[in-house]
Amino acid sequence: MENEKRKGILLVGEPMGLFMAQQEGQLEDVSGYDIAVAGAELNVSIGLSRLGHKVSYVTKLGRDFIAKVIVRLMDSAGISTEFTTFSDDRPSGIMFKSLTPGGDPDIFYMRKGAAASTLSPADIDAIDFSEYGHVHMTGIAPALSDSTRAAAARLFERAREEGITISFDPNLRPQLWPSEQAMIEFMNSSAAKADFVLPGVAEGRLLMGKADATPEEIADFYLGLGARCAIVKVGSKGAYFSNGTESGWGTVYPAKKVVDTVGAGDGFAAGFISAMMEGLPLIDCVSRGNAVGSMQVQVRGDNEGLPTREQLSAFMGAEV
Repeated sequence: MENEKRKGILLVGEPMGLFMAQQEGQLEDVSGYDIAVAGAELNVSIGLSRLGHKVSYVTKLGRDFIAKVIVRLMDSAGISTEFTTFSDDRPSGIMFKSLTPGGDPDIFYMRKGAAASTLSPADIDAIDFSEYGHVHMTGIAPALSDSTRAAAARLFERAREEGITISFDPNLRPQLWPSEQAMIEFMNSSAAKADFVLPGVAEGRLLMGKADATPEEIADFYLGLGARCAIVKVGSKGAYFSNGTESGWGTVYPAKKVVDTVGAGDGFAAGFISAMMEGLPLIDCVSRGNAVGSMQVQVRGDNEGLPTREQLSAFMGAEV
């Protein structure tokens, strides 16, 4: 399907300036950093755009050099900045990431009170939803403030009114919530309204309150709440999916070397959503998600491993 014939994909979130340590060690001992851009929803936006989809990103930034770096990246990635607004008195958020030999790096955020935390339902109501065929939301932006939670609720409401499909990735950030119970209640109520819910297996266990829940049980839990389809990510084992009538595991594409796990779930979301928007069978959507997630963890940086369509085809063709 040609890109111009597809409706766009709308995402809402907080992009941040990313300072990546140039040396291994504790963040306080590092003497130099490389600057990049991070943010779960932005990573998904980049992944979708690289795969040929039209993407718009709703966010708010400060009037600072971090915002200039972010907007420059969005422009170069082909992501629409039509709904990117700016605050005169609040900064853009930033995060720091350690350098590790491989696996999970240390992360430190400086985002409290940042511009994105002032997103509100009015920002959602300014959007012409007729231009879009799908909305993707994570649980991060709603954790930033009461205002962003209200914006997230309005986004789901508007998408439902317009008949637009919704995918929801809990992407838990417990430190941003006033309490674990508030987080659980919001996540599960949001997932119940989504067409596609994409929890990681550990997230699903926490959110359903069962520490040993299987991927199958987690999927059944979310289908019982009202989600149309549940896709449970299980790291290197891939992902399990169920929509009540069709279920199974997508093809797994093992990473030759895990360099940086940050962005794996975002890569999965980009792969899955892109395939879903192209009308592929559910199992193929999950398989593409697995492939993109695998490609992302083999590269340092939150989104540098997200492939173009040609790179993805070569990777999947070489692995199957």
